[in-house]
Amino acid sequence: MPSEFEKNLEKYAEVIVEVGLNLQPGQRLLIGAPGPPLYGTPIELAPLIRLITAKAYQIGARFVDVMWEDEQLHHIRFRHATQDSFEEFPSWRSDEAIKIAKAGDAIIMIASENPNLLNGHDTKRTSKFLDACWKYYKPLMDLRHKKMMNCTLITPALDRWADKVLPDIPLNQRKEKLWDIIFDICRVKQKDPVSAWREHIKQLVARSNYLNQKQYIALKFVAPGTDLTIGLPLGHIWQSAHLTTQNGISFLANFPSEEICTIPHKDKVDGIVRATKSRAAEVMIEDFSLTFSEGRVIKAIAKKGEEILHEKLKKDMGASRLGEVALVPHSSSISQSGLIFYNVLLDENASCHLALGQCLRFCMKDGEKMSDDEILTVGGNISGIHADFMIGSGEMNVNGVLEDGTVEPIMRKGEWAFNV
Repeated sequence: MPSEFEKNLEKYAEVIVEVGLNLQPGQRLLIGAPGPPLYGTPIELAPLIRLITAKAYQIGARFVDVMWEDEQLHHIRFRHATQDSFEEFPSWRSDEAIKIAKAGDAIIMIASENPNLLNGHDTKRTSKFLDACWKYYKPLMDLRHKKMMNCTLITPALDRWADKVLPDIPLNQRKEKLWDIIFDICRVKQKDPVSAWREHIKQLVARSNYLNQKQYIALKFVAPGTDLTIGLPLGHIWQSAHLTTQNGISFLANFPSEEICTIPHKDKVDGIVRATKSRAAEVMIEDFSLTFSEGRVIKAIAKKGEEILHEKLKKDMGASRLGEVALVPHSSSISQSGLIFYNVLLDENASCHLALGQCLRFCMKDGEKMSDDEILTVGGNISGIHADFMIGSGEMNVNGVLEDGTVEPIMRKGEWAFNV
């Protein structure tokens, strides 16, 4: 007789394949395509990966393959590899993922990681390591933004991640508790998780449609420590994580997802914004704020990790400008867990957030067809990074500004101020 955990894990695998990925008969599936700082799928996830693989073949997948990795190999490398070797990258991994994407097949990416993976190691080494990861990941990220393939990011529980998120409960209960929380926020415990997700997606799409009809020229964010105006380019599109590939397959890019997002104008961001959650990087960046003028960050301060923050802002010409603005109600199930997950995918879906760097091409009319120069011309941002950071809270107010100057409420005290 399967345990309750085993039943939930199987339902989790099912909803990932059927809703997150919407895998189609005849598609190939790659599990664990590389994405910074991971090279693939942590080996401790083998029980889940077997369930996903079985479900994929039951649906009619042509072939399923997995890229595995072991975080201990990273630690060994950081300790013993030569200083000049950290620009090396297993390019066969990114090459294979790009082939899968260009063929219109399916990819599952693992967005779970040990938040302390890089802690305690030489920051020059880890910085070069991450730069190499981003260099080889960016072509795949561009294909994701162009919706070439159905690709979903998932956040299964890991031992070292559970230790970071839940340090106050007994060591032998942490991973089980984190799994329980993930099952909750992924609607796995509901009677019919697939139907629950389809209803949730309808709500996200309805809110995106409402804002697309408005075509605000700017958004105003006001909260303690935040007074920020973000201009929006002509032709911007509000989008949920529910997307459709170029060959007509709908899917959920992030699993779970609570956000709707769009593209800011790279030159029309002014004011100050305070982050409401720590940002994981080579070290945690904590209690930080950014001041913008004409789209560019002109001041960045942090209680911890300020040097790393400054390094990120200097990565390239677009790293100090915004590429995404996203709205999430404070009452989202992830937010109501009361936890900081030290995981960008989950933390951003608990909070309104912004991203420095590369814009979301699919949030601009015909953006997937535009060259980099054309994206820049219409106000989008181009960069080798895409670094989300969280700004939402129960005190956040958001207004939309119409072309005639009329100001309308979008969010009040962190919640939607309009009905759909």
